[in-house]
Amino acid sequence: MAEIKTQKNTASVKKFIAAVEHSQRREDALTLLQIMTDITNEKPCMWGTSIIGFGSYHYKYASGREGDWMRIGFSPRKASMSLYIMNGFREYNELLGLLGKHKVGKSCLYINKLSDIDMAVLKQLIHHSFFSASMGEEK
Repeated sequence: MAEIKTQKNTASVKKFIAAVEHSQRREDALTLLQIMTDITNEKPCMWGTSIIGFGSYHYKYASGREGDWMRIGFSPRKASMSLYIMNGFREYNELLGLLGKHKVGKSCLYINKLSDIDMAVLKQLIHHSFFSASMGEEK
């Protein structure tokens, strides 16, 4: 079985953010770094070359594939800020309705800039997602 390419590593989170080209994306990344650190009470770590993650959990699928992954994270991508909400969005319809301008994927929340959204709602979403009891279950 192939090993997952995106692994937790010791690269510098601050250096990664400092290298983000787009100034607004860089500022938003610093804001998210502080928010997620405050909420999770975890030290941020790089996962792969472009994801900042907080905490971890062990997963195991029926297929036998298993590993460790971040509980929550984000990446200041060129097109948008990607937030990794690992337990998906089934539980968050009401919060998403209040959030503001965003898009969602299976477990990704895409935001163009933090000024487009309600920060109090985002903090609630981050808190609920990080402390969710459904981590590690097969989806």
